[in-house]
Amino acid sequence: MAAPLLQTEITIDAPVSKVWEAISDLSRMPEWSPQCRVMKPLGAVRPGTRTLNLNRRGKFMVWPTTCTVTEVVPEQKLAFKVDANRSVWSYELEPTAGGGTRVIESRHAENGTSAVSNLLVDKLMGGVTSFEQELVDGMNESLQRIKAAVERG
Repeated sequence: MAAPLLQTEITIDAPVSKVWEAISDLSRMPEWSPQCRVMKPLGAVRPGTRTLNLNRRGKFMVWPTTCTVTEVVPEQKLAFKVDANRSVWSYELEPTAGGGTRVIESRHAENGTSAVSNLLVDKLMGGVTSFEQELVDGMNESLQRIKAAVERG
């Protein structure tokens, strides 16, 4: 069974507005995420906006997904639900005392994930524990990539 919450965070030496600009442009997700290859919003990013996505694991495992944006609070929070497995991914931004930004990336699955998702993770992705560690590693890598891009300007 999926963990209810996976979460990582980073502090970026840039104002919230600059970090928000990078994170809220969902078409840039492939720049950040080691798993995402395409994330195409179907319209302006607001609650209810759908995205078409293509993910890849390794050289040969590729799968499409769709997401629905669930929450947009400018310069504070962006969240979207993966339609196939019901998990919700979010980015929360908080200003720091030194003028930087604390970013928290989370994967919420408090109500579990779908039976199909559980089966696929078990049979094709090495099981829940292994796959979730891969997700956390990917989240850390994503945040490092966002930090590098935003801090270099």
